[in-house]
Amino acid sequence: MTILLTGGTGKSATPLATLLLEAKQSVVLANRSGRVPEPFEGVRFDWLDPSTYTIPFDSHGDIDRIYLVAPGILDMFPPMKAFIDVAVQKGVKRFVLMSAGVLEMGGPAMGQVHQYLNTLNVEYCALRPSWFFENFTLEYADRINSHNDIFSGAEDGQVGYVSTEDIAEVAFKALVDDVIEHNNPVIVGPELLSYDKIAEMLTKVLGRKITHTRLTGDKLKQLFFAQGMPEDYADMMVTLDSWVAGGAEQQLYQRSDVVGKRTLHAFFEANTEVWRIED
Repeated sequence: MTILLTGGTGKSATPLATLLLEAKQSVVLANRSGRVPEPFEGVRFDWLDPSTYTIPFDSHGDIDRIYLVAPGILDMFPPMKAFIDVAVQKGVKRFVLMSAGVLEMGGPAMGQVHQYLNTLNVEYCALRPSWFFENFTLEYADRINSHNDIFSGAEDGQVGYVSTEDIAEVAFKALVDDVIEHNNPVIVGPELLSYDKIAEMLTKVLGRKITHTRLTGDKLKQLFFAQGMPEDYADMMVTLDSWVAGGAEQQLYQRSDVVGKRTLHAFFEANTEVWRIED
């Protein structure tokens, strides 16, 4: 039987694919181009193009488990529901959804998908991690290099940043174990950190001053716009930062189900080349 990973070359699916390959599980990576690194198999798939929904099943008729990574749009439920329905018709029995720690079942965005899976006669797991370490090597990287800062609307709020490798280990078990141990796990890193503390950590690792720039909601939204983010998605990101400022991530941390073992400091030390400024 074969496992399909949507968002197959993305932040969370990449370490998951490696774990599945090492365990000799049959795995296929799906993305918009269908091009994936060796030795993986790839198929073309686009959440916003329903004509691609059957392509994975046409090429691999034994797909029975799917890892769901949402498209980068706020109104993600309609396309995700449509594909899930196709997958169920094709015989898929288990879904593992990448959701988010602060999103309860029935809440916005992935919370709606979580609720829909709960109504179906399928096995499912909705992963609910905190924020990813990898945000600092991707979304924050240009800003760190150009302005020597990280920005947020989180004020003094703390976040349990977690490694996608730790998340992948939870996803792996949810995909391959005979029985899903926990279908709604909250996943956090080993420590709560404010953005001021993270900036201090980067300063020490990089050997140059990195600051935390605190922004109002309006200023934060303007910056997201400048980065090309759609308005509704930018609004959601501003809201999430306001939740952090209000202590939502700290409350989440206290009721976590899985605490990762990898630290943000070790991640920074392993990725210093990303933030190196050329002389």
